[in-house]
Amino acid sequence: MTDNALLEGPIHSVHVELGATFAPFGGWEMPVQYGGTVGEHTAVRTTVGLFDVSHLGKATVAGPGAAAFVNSALTNDLARIRPGKAQYTLCCAADGGVIDDLIAYYVSDDEVFLVPNAANTAAVVAELRKVAPEGVTVTDEHRDYAVFAVQGPKSTEVLAALGLPTDMEYMAYADADWDGRPVRVCRTGYTGEHGFELLPRWADAEAVFRALTAQVVAAGGQPAGLGARDTLRTEMGYPLHGHELSLDITPNQARTGWAVGWKKPEFWGKAALEQEKADGPRRTLMGLKALDRGVLRQGQTVLRDGEPVGETTSGTFSPSLKVGIALALLDTTAKLEPGDEVEVDVRGRRLRCEVVKPPFVDTKTK
Repeated sequence: MTDNALLEGPIHSVHVELGATFAPFGGWEMPVQYGGTVGEHTAVRTTVGLFDVSHLGKATVAGPGAAAFVNSALTNDLARIRPGKAQYTLCCAADGGVIDDLIAYYVSDDEVFLVPNAANTAAVVAELRKVAPEGVTVTDEHRDYAVFAVQGPKSTEVLAALGLPTDMEYMAYADADWDGRPVRVCRTGYTGEHGFELLPRWADAEAVFRALTAQVVAAGGQPAGLGARDTLRTEMGYPLHGHELSLDITPNQARTGWAVGWKKPEFWGKAALEQEKADGPRRTLMGLKALDRGVLRQGQTVLRDGEPVGETTSGTFSPSLKVGIALALLDTTAKLEPGDEVEVDVRGRRLRCEVVKPPFVDTKTK
C-alpha cells in the first residue's frame, strides 16, 4: 500500500498540531511518537498516557441469538461473562491458525460489539457473515467510532475529572455521556497498567480527545504514540497479530490457550486446536532478555550451542529495564526453560540472552 492510499483517523489534524511523527500501520497513517517513545512509555508507567487507536476495527453482530452465534464462532466462552463485560477472544481458521484476536463486548443476548485489529476487520466481518444465521446481521462500523486508551496510574484521575465512570471491575464497561456525547468506557488496555479504553462516536472524537489531553497533561502525563504502545505491550508479553499470532501461529503456540473455551461444544478451529494441544505444540512463545548490549528485532534466529532453536517474533529496547528484550517462538524439542542462556543472531553478531517467561515487568492491569 502506498502512502497516498493510507487511511487517516478522525483526529489526524490534532496529531499534526501536537507534532506527531507518522508511519503506516495496518493500512492507516498512525502517530508513532510526539516527543519521544521513551518519555511516552515512562509517562504510562509512572503517571498517565493517552493513545489514539481509532484504526482498530469495530463491528456489531445483532439479531436473535447473536451472542450464541458469536460464541459458536470465536474461541473464548461468552457464557463466562455477562452483559456489561468484555472478553479477549480469537477468531481462528479451521486449521487453528489465528485470523485475528479481538475484544468482544457482550451488550445483550442479541448484540455483541467487536473490536478487531485494523488490518483484519474486513476478514473477521466476512467470515462471520458467511455463516450468520437468518436474522443475525454483521455490520462493519470501522469508521463509526473512535478508540482512545487512557493508561497509567493516574488514568482514573483523568476520567473522573471529566465525569466519566471509573468504578468498574477489570474488563467491565459502561455506556456513559460526556458533554451530551455518548462514550463507551471499558476497564482494559494493552500496556500492563491500570487503564481504560473509550469509544466515542467518530464525529465526537476531536472534542473528546482534546478534553482527555487537557486532563492527561494536568495529571503530569502526555499523549503517546504506537512506538510506546509497542514497547509497553512487549514488556508485558502481549501478542500482536502478525507477530505472535497469525494464520501460521496458533493459540497453543502463542500461550493464549487461556482465551479458548475448551469445554464449549464448538468454535472455529476446535478440532485442530484440541489435537495440537493433545500432541503438544511444536513451538512455544517465550521471552528473551539480552545479557549483552544490543537491540533485538523481529525475525532473528535464536541459537543454542550454535544450532537454531527458534525465531524472534518481536523485539525492542525496554525503557523500563534498560536492556533489549524480545518475544520468540522456541522449538519445544529444545526444552528451553526460564534461566537458560541462548544466543540471537543480530545481523551476524551473536547476542547472549536469557530465556524468561513474560511479563518482563510487573503487571498492574487488574
